[in-house]
Amino acid sequence: MRVGVIGAGGMGRVHCIQYAKMEDVDLYIYDRNREWADNFAEAFEAEVCGTYSELVREVDIVDICIPTHLHCEAALLAMEAGCHVVSEKPLASSSEECQNMIDGAKQHGVKLMPAQVVRYFAEHEAAHNAIKSGAVGKPASVRLRRGGTTPIGSSEWFTKLDKSGGVLLDVAVHDMDWLLWTIGPVKTVYARSIRWNGAVRDDSFRGDYASVTFTHENGCISNIEATWLDPLGFHAGIEVSGSEGSLEFFHRDNPPLKLSQDGQPASVGRPNLPTDDPYYRELRAFVDAVKNDTDPPIMGDEGKAAVELALASLESAKTGQAVHL
Repeated sequence: MRVGVIGAGGMGRVHCIQYAKMEDVDLYIYDRNREWADNFAEAFEAEVCGTYSELVREVDIVDICIPTHLHCEAALLAMEAGCHVVSEKPLASSSEECQNMIDGAKQHGVKLMPAQVVRYFAEHEAAHNAIKSGAVGKPASVRLRRGGTTPIGSSEWFTKLDKSGGVLLDVAVHDMDWLLWTIGPVKTVYARSIRWNGAVRDDSFRGDYASVTFTHENGCISNIEATWLDPLGFHAGIEVSGSEGSLEFFHRDNPPLKLSQDGQPASVGRPNLPTDDPYYRELRAFVDAVKNDTDPPIMGDEGKAAVELALASLESAKTGQAVHL
C-alpha cells in the first residue's frame, strides 16, 4: 500500500512515525518546504514528491496533515486522482466543504475518514464502552476538558482565527466527536470564548479559552472546556454522572480512569496498553479498510457532524446567544 502524506509539520511527523512501523506500507511525502520534506524522507525512509500532483499520481492513500482551511482542496484533488483520503481533524473549515469531500469520495469511488483520534485513546475508548454498556446508568451530565499551550504551526496559522477557528474548532472538535459518539445528538448549544466574544480578537494574542454547554436530545447536559492557556502543557479529562454511578478521568492522575457505583470504585476492564498507540491504531484501521474494501471506522458524515457542532459553538460565542440545532 502506497501512502502519501501531505504536510511535513507536527501532525505529519506523528503520522509518518506510525506508517514507518507498517511493513506493508511504502511512504511518500510532499511539503511545499522541500527541506522539511527531505528531512522526513531521511527520517522515515520515504520518497519525496516534488509537487502535490506528483504525489497523488504515485499513491493509493493520501493522508492530509496541512492547515484546516486547505483540507478540502487537497482532498478533492486526491479523490480526482483515485486516491483514498484520511484527513486530520477537523475534517474541513465549513459544513459545505465537509459535504464536498463526502460527495467527492462517493463520486470517485474512494474512501474518506476524518482522523478523530481521541476515539482510539485508551481511557476515552474505555469510558465510551463503559457508558454504552450501562455502567453509569443513564448519563445525566458530562464534563470534558482538553488543552495545553498554543501550537504555532506554519506561518503561525493556529493563532489566526479565520484559518484555525481557535480552540473551539481545532481542539474541542475532538470532544464534540466523542460526545456525539458516546452520548448522542445535540439540540442546543451555548458557548463563551475569550477570542470570539471580542475581548482579544487581535491575532498577535496566541492564547485561547472557550467553554461550551450542550443539551442533548436524550436530556443529558454536557460541557467542554478547551484552552491554549495551560502553562503545564497538554491535559485531558472526563467527568460523567449518571443514574447508576459516575466515571472520572484525568490523564495526570494515577490511575487516570475511575468508575464508581454505589459509592464504591469498580473496574471498567483493561484499557489499552501504552504500546497500543492510538495514532497507529487509527491509521492502521484506515489502511486495512482500504485493503479489505470495507467502510472506514469513522465515516465522513461523523466528521461533518463534529464540525457542524463546532461551528454552532462558534456562532454562539460570536453572538452570545444559544444556538438551536
